[in-house]
Amino acid sequence: MLENVPNGGTLNTKVCELMSESVLTAEPHHSVDHVRKILGRNKIGSLPVVNTDGEPVGIVSATDLAHELKPGSPISRIMTEKVFVIPQYEDVSIAARVMRNHKIHHVIVTHEKKVVGMLSAFDLLRLVESHRYIQKNPPTESKRKSTKRN
Repeated sequence: MLENVPNGGTLNTKVCELMSESVLTAEPHHSVDHVRKILGRNKIGSLPVVNTDGEPVGIVSATDLAHELKPGSPISRIMTEKVFVIPQYEDVSIAARVMRNHKIHHVIVTHEKKVVGMLSAFDLLRLVESHRYIQKNPPTESKRKSTKRN
């Protein structure tokens, strides 16, 4: 059984049971250099961008920061404004579907419109890892004799 995966993990697991709760955030006016330092110092790949009420307005990833940018530029210039959020009490299968369908690696977890966590593809892999998959035997040939019709 994996550590921090409830009941060994099932597909009925709720997002709040698997998400990272200690989420660092940025605000749109924060500089590119500031956000770059946060990602590097904390060894994380993305950061939700929130308004003053703690509601997500964007997301910025290490890939976004890979471009040549002025260090003092506001993060709002490069953040992805189309963010995918999921309520903390939703099933992880819904989060997995959103991530797969939109080809993204993170979803922002919310409660009453405020950021309360992040769920990554690696978090979902922890859940999959907790299951042991057994390869099924290939189908056996039919024992019935085939009869030829003339």
